[in-house]
Amino acid sequence: MAPRVGLTAERLTVAGAELADEVGFDQVTVSELARRFDVKVASLYSHLKNSHDLKTRIALLALEELADRAADALAGRAGKDALVALANVYRDYAREHPGRYAAAQYRLDPETAMAGAGVRHSRMTRALLRGYDLDEPDQTHAVRLLGSVFHGYVSIEMGGGFDHSAPDTQETWSRVLDALDVLLRTWPPAP
Repeated sequence: MAPRVGLTAERLTVAGAELADEVGFDQVTVSELARRFDVKVASLYSHLKNSHDLKTRIALLALEELADRAADALAGRAGKDALVALANVYRDYAREHPGRYAAAQYRLDPETAMAGAGVRHSRMTRALLRGYDLDEPDQTHAVRLLGSVFHGYVSIEMGGGFDHSAPDTQETWSRVLDALDVLLRTWPPAP
């Protein structure tokens, strides 16, 4: 079967990412995408292998978009300014693109992960941490800590977990980042 004119893997990936933002990443399927384009599912298989392939492509797109934003935000910054900039990139992206943000958490096979922008995320976080003068293995521990805190806070906030109490979540977010800065400046913590 010849590929449908105008459909490409890239176009389908972007449409899948838009769909993820509208209905949730878990709801993205090749069938749903075919409905969006008013084509038969079979016509998409000349561009995509299956739903897993589509989700992998969306994940890679999201990671690339996040890495580009992070690189722009981190340019010329160090220390706490860099920490806050990176944290805000993740939080803002999750708010603007909730489905794509969820896609960025999608488990990739090791080869795909190493070829994707996830490596850039790690490098940028490690560059940020150089401003805190951390050596290995503390730097790896700190990368994991930051990822966990950013993702945990954003996930709870996006899920409405902070909606029913004061103070405003921005105030809490600022305090969390202040605490991370203090922790990183005094790392490693006492055993």
